[in-house]
Amino acid sequence: MNWLPPVPPAAVDKSGRTWQVHRAWPDRTPGDYILEVLTPGRTGVRAAHLRSGHFELVPRDDPGLPALRAEARRGEIISHRPHARAVIRAAGRYIKVFRPGEALVPAERCTQVGLLLDAGNFSSPTVLRGSADVIVFSSLPGRTLGELGQDHTTVSDESFARMWEEWSHAWTAQVGGRYDTARSSALATLPVHSPEVEAADLQRWVNRWLRHYENVPDASPHRDALCARAEEVTQNLLRTAPDPLVWAHGDLHDKQILAADGTSPLGLLDFDDTAQAEAALDLANLDVHLELHVRQNRMTPARYLTAHTQVLAAADKLQVTPERFRAYSDGAWLRLACSPLPGRSSQALAILDERAAHPPVRRARELMA
Repeated sequence: MNWLPPVPPAAVDKSGRTWQVHRAWPDRTPGDYILEVLTPGRTGVRAAHLRSGHFELVPRDDPGLPALRAEARRGEIISHRPHARAVIRAAGRYIKVFRPGEALVPAERCTQVGLLLDAGNFSSPTVLRGSADVIVFSSLPGRTLGELGQDHTTVSDESFARMWEEWSHAWTAQVGGRYDTARSSALATLPVHSPEVEAADLQRWVNRWLRHYENVPDASPHRDALCARAEEVTQNLLRTAPDPLVWAHGDLHDKQILAADGTSPLGLLDFDDTAQAEAALDLANLDVHLELHVRQNRMTPARYLTAHTQVLAAADKLQVTPERFRAYSDGAWLRLACSPLPGRSSQALAILDERAAHPPVRRARELMA
């Protein structure tokens, strides 16, 4: 299957400047996309549209985010999904801008997580200011484990291993620890991300992909393979008994975990999707991101094995059943298979085929080869 989605790796604006496509999402109209782009020599990112093959930057005062214009003056835009949300890095703080009214639920989630997190395990940002469409968070010290994994100048393999061991101990203590009445009450207020919710979410991703490519003849073999894998993945999520529900971050990956020098606990970021879910949801998502890094040569095989081993250790201590870990891992790869970025969908679909053909232990050894 050599077909590639029609989102280019780069695009040229009206002035002749070239922009690299950093992230992409299908827009409402089949064949149209919303993009996050960046260009050398300019800090931050810009939002853009790709409509009928025509590239156009979104105005800096995104009409879907009326608070962005004023907040962007305070710092650098580091994330911007047009008409949906943006993140600004400013001095000592991060500013998250939402559609009008949509900041209220994320702010409530932050309050709930503040009650749930044990300060001895993880630190989290403090809400400094909030409104119906803006939340301002304090910054946390340190660098993400994703950044540290690519740093071979100041970060030794030994110190990298210690960070991941610390994460594994802290994660199992946080997720598997006993909660007092206040924490149990806070957990009960979170939404439930059940296997059925996960399966429905995956189906939305697949349906969005199909809406864009169902009438593209060259995509037919890819489409058939994706639908077949989607059916298998959703069946596996639903056919085995779920593990108990615990606190879940909801979007855990190595760029959401911060490590600082000294004895400070690790930091955690971004609790918009926090929920009650199986422990496998977070651990599998984290593990898939790590595998994607090593496959894209953004992490050495040795460092991948270090981090992967600690993820599996956490899963073992939290008594995550292998079938559930596998099911949620396949779900994470299925989401990636629905990406419009060049090569990403084909790569993820090939990995799903590979996972179906080989047991996990054999696959880990192949990644180390």
